[in-house]
Amino acid sequence: MSKSHTVAVYGATGHTGRFVANELERRGVAVRRIGRRVPAQSISPQDHGRPAWMSASCDEPDALDRALTATDAVINCAGPFLDTAPAVVESALRLGVHYFDIAAEQRSVRQTLATYSDEARDKEVVLLPAMAFYGGLADLLAAQLCAGLRAVDEILIAVALDYWHPTAGTRRTGERNTARRLIVSGGHLAPLPASPAPARWRFPPPFGDQPVTGVPLSEIITISRHIAARRIESFMNEAPLQDLSSADTPPPTSVEASGRSTQRFVMDVTASGDGDTKRMAAFGCDIYAVTAPLVVESCMRVLSQSRRKGGAFAPSELFDPQDFLAALSSDIRVEPISQTRPMEKIR
Repeated sequence: MSKSHTVAVYGATGHTGRFVANELERRGVAVRRIGRRVPAQSISPQDHGRPAWMSASCDEPDALDRALTATDAVINCAGPFLDTAPAVVESALRLGVHYFDIAAEQRSVRQTLATYSDEARDKEVVLLPAMAFYGGLADLLAAQLCAGLRAVDEILIAVALDYWHPTAGTRRTGERNTARRLIVSGGHLAPLPASPAPARWRFPPPFGDQPVTGVPLSEIITISRHIAARRIESFMNEAPLQDLSSADTPPPTSVEASGRSTQRFVMDVTASGDGDTKRMAAFGCDIYAVTAPLVVESCMRVLSQSRRKGGAFAPSELFDPQDFLAALSSDIRVEPISQTRPMEKIR
C-alpha cells in the first residue's frame, strides 16, 4: 500500500518536518520535500543525496500547485499555521490532495474546520488539522476515556515536560499567535480567564506534584467538536513555560542519530461523567519527534481506505482512538491511572 503513494511534506527543512519526512520514508512512502524557500544551508547533512527538493511560498499559489501535483497527501509542518494553513489547504483542495497539519494554534484549527469542510466533503478530500502532540494526542485520549459515557461533565488535560527547548518555528508561532485562548465553560467555547486561579496537578511518576498553568491549545477545538462536555481545560507544568519564555533557552539538542532529544513528557487526561471519573496518561520522549508517528499514522490510514468520506475532521471523528494509540505503542506508552482527582486549586 504505502509504496504506491507519494506524500508531500511542506516545511520539510524544519525540525519537525524532518522527523515527519523520515518517518514516511521509514514506512516505505515516497516523500516530496517542500520548503517555503530552500537555501542550501538549510538542508541538514543527512538530507543531502535525497530526492530533489522543491520550493513554494505560501503567497505563490501556482508554485504550491506545482509542488503538490501528483501527490496523494500533504503534511503541513510549516508554522505559524495562521499564515501557512489557508494557502496549503486551498492548494490541496484544488488538486484533490488530502491535507494534514500539526497546528497547535486554536485560531488556525478553527478556521480550517469551519471554512473548508463543505468544499472538502464535495471533493472527497480529507482535511485533518492538529494531528500532533498538541491537539491530536489529547483528542484521542479524551475520546477513549469518554467512550460509553452518556453525558460528559468535564475533561481536564495536563501536560508535564521536564524541559522545553523550543524550535525557531515554535518561537515564531508564539509571537504570531496572540489571539485570546479558548476553553469550554458551561458547554460553550469561552475565553480563558485573564487571571485563572493557580493550581497544582499530581502527575504520575517521574513528574509528581507540580504547579500548573492553564495553556489551552488546539485540543480544546478538536475535542469540543465531537464531545459535548460542560468543561474542557488544558494545563501545563510551569518549568517548561519558563524555558519557553526565556530568550536564552537553546533549541533542541539531539542525542540520537534520528534527531530525538532527551526531553520526557506525560500527557495526563481525566474525564468525568455519569457519576464516574476515569483517568489515562500517555508517556514518551520528545514532543517534536513523537508528532511524526502521530501524523504519519493518520495519513497512512486515510490513504489505505478504499472508500472514504471527505470533509474537515477532528482525529477521533476519523479513527478509533484505542486502535490508533495501540498502533503507536513503540513511541507512546498509554496507561490507566487509578487516582482520579489529580488537580488541586490553590486558594
